[in-house]
Amino acid sequence: MSLINVAYAGESLDQFIKNVDKLIINPLIILIFALAIAIFLWGVFQFIANTEKEDERSKGKKHMLFGIIGITIMMAVWTLLNILLNTLNISPNEINPQEGTVHLNDYTPSTPTGLLQ
Repeated sequence: MSLINVAYAGESLDQFIKNVDKLIINPLIILIFALAIAIFLWGVFQFIANTEKEDERSKGKKHMLFGIIGITIMMAVWTLLNILLNTLNISPNEINPQEGTVHLNDYTPSTPTGLLQ
């Protein structure tokens, strides 16, 4: 009986990890990106609305800087992920994050001609 419980626990854990990824991590990434854009736009608003108050303008500059840093980090992570997928020759159709599956083609390395002669 313990083998059945262990197998069931393994499936349950896999499903739990898939649900955490789908329901928590992916929406969290979108939320962080949207938050970075909102902080940048709030900084622009503060900078433009307070032309005569230097303290408020400096707060706006800081918010714009933090927003740009957040957007840059999110874009860098997205770019690195795409570079990795392109380097490994993985198309987006082969990855299904909702189901947690990856289908890859078989890899057969080729020897460059002229090296073994």
